[in-house]
Order: sequence, then structure tokens, then C-alpha cells
Amino acid sequence: MSTPFYVSPEQLMKDRADFARKGIARGRSVVVVQYADGVLFVSENPSQALHKVSEIYDRLAFAAVGRYNEFENLRIAGVRLADMRGYSYDRRDVTGRSLANAYAQTLGTIFSSGGEKPYEVELFVAEVGDAPEADQIYRLTYDGQVADEHGYAVMGGAADVVAGHLKEHYETGATLQDALRLAVAALGHSEANDRVIPVEDLEVAVLDRTRTQARKFYRLRAERLVALLGVRGPSSAAEPPGATDQAATGSGTPESGAAQHPIAPPLTPPAVGESPPATGEGVHDPAAPPVAPPGPPVDPTDPLS
Repeated sequence: MSTPFYVSPEQLMKDRADFARKGIARGRSVVVVQYADGVLFVSENPSQALHKVSEIYDRLAFAAVGRYNEFENLRIAGVRLADMRGYSYDRRDVTGRSLANAYAQTLGTIFSSGGEKPYEVELFVAEVGDAPEADQIYRLTYDGQVADEHGYAVMGGAADVVAGHLKEHYETGATLQDALRLAVAALGHSEANDRVIPVEDLEVAVLDRTRTQARKFYRLRAERLVALLGVRGPSSAAEPPGATDQAATGSGTPESGAAQHPIAPPLTPPAVGESPPATGEGVHDPAAPPVAPPGPPVDPTDPLS
């Protein structure tokens, strides 16, 4: 009879945690930033159909990184739980804390059970209040741990590098434009060099407490992002080659800025067989007979001349 294979509980939990962390680190980061009027979510997401940031309820939003099918199941479960609680009791009874606790129990149960692999996801649950002090941001890890974040938070991808950039430049009470620029710059920051993330690859949403509707969540489309971010990095319309040299040397092209009379026609050399007008004669009269060009010089010694 063979001896059954034994793994200590500590080693088993460590292997499951390493497995989940590796899966989460392969994704792109998600940044949550508090600003003066609410909570901002920014993520690099080239897909236009699969969202990392979504609405849960009136004042609640959800963001996730990791395996899409796993955190999408969690999002749907959260929406159903919030709808059932708001319908059964009151809409004010649906809070970010209760939703974060429900997610923590689910993730903790899945992580500790040996029958299935742990979820490779990390979650943000945010709730916007009537004042900045009432805003709540909860971060949930793959093993069900809950952390209460303040100001800003990052998860997924190179989270340490992005969080370091936010720590250096974050300011409390910033406007939406300043918070968005900071978040996008942090996502493009790396230890080697910084990169400019195209607007088409950004997924941005906010919980705005100043909205008059009960639902405070809305997404920022590409046109609004362009207006808020402004010009970033090198211009897409590059200067034609040699344009700077023409401007420096003062060539007569209109692009170089050289002055030209708007009425006077350009000067052209006289055609073959036409004598140029004398100085001060003005425009040549077309009715005058043409002047024959002078012949070659006559050689007196040549018998054919």
C-alpha cells in the first residue's frame, strides 16, 4: 500500500496565492482616484466590448482586474444582490460596505476550498457620498481580504510602479481634469520610460456626486477625454521635412512666411525669340511687330557668308 501524498496547509495556501498573484499581474492596472466631486476610475483597456469598470447601483461602482469570466460572474452577483436588497428594504440600505463584505465571503470561501482553483481577480468597490469625507473605496484581494483605501489605489499589472507615481503627485481635492491626467500619466509610467496611452485604449468612468439623477455613475467617451487630456506627447501632424530650414533661410514659399505681393504676378523669363522689355517701358505691346533676333556674326573670309 502506497503512502498518500501529503502537502502541508501552509504550502498549499502559498501555492494557491502565488498562482492567483501571477494571473492578476499579467493584466493591466486599474487606478481609482478621489477628486473634488467624486471618484474616478481609469484603466487601460483596448477592448470596447469587455468592461473592467461597471455600475452596481445608484452610488456604487465596481472595478476588477484578472480573468474576465471570473470577475464578470462576481459583478452580476453583486448587481443582483444590490437590486434585491434595494427592492426588499430601501435603496439607502444598499451600501458599499455590505457589498464588499459579501464579495469577501465569496472570495475567501473559494480560496480556502481545495476543490477548485482560486479566483485570479482583485476588485474595487466604491461608494460616493454627499461629501468627500463620506466616499468609500474598498479593495478586495483574491483571498477575501478587504482594505479600506483613501485618496487613490491601484491593482493589477505593475501596481507598485503606478502607486509610486501617484504617491509623488497626488493632491487632495483635485479637479476631474487634474485627477484624470494624473491617473493616465501613472498608468503610462514605468521604470524604463514613460509612454502615452492612446485615448481609444482608455476606459474611464466616474461616480459624480454633483449629478442631479439618483444614478451617479457615467462613462467618459473619447470626445470628452480628448477635451480633458489635451495635447499629449508628440503631435500627430508632424511638420513636413525641411519646413524649419525654409523658415530659417527665408525662402519665397508661402509656408515659410516670406512676404509676397498678393497682386503682382510672378516674374517669368522671356521666351525664346522674344526680346525683354527695356527698363521703364512697362508691359510689352502685343500689337507691335516682333523683333527678329540678331543673326550670327559675319565672317568676311567665309565665301558662303
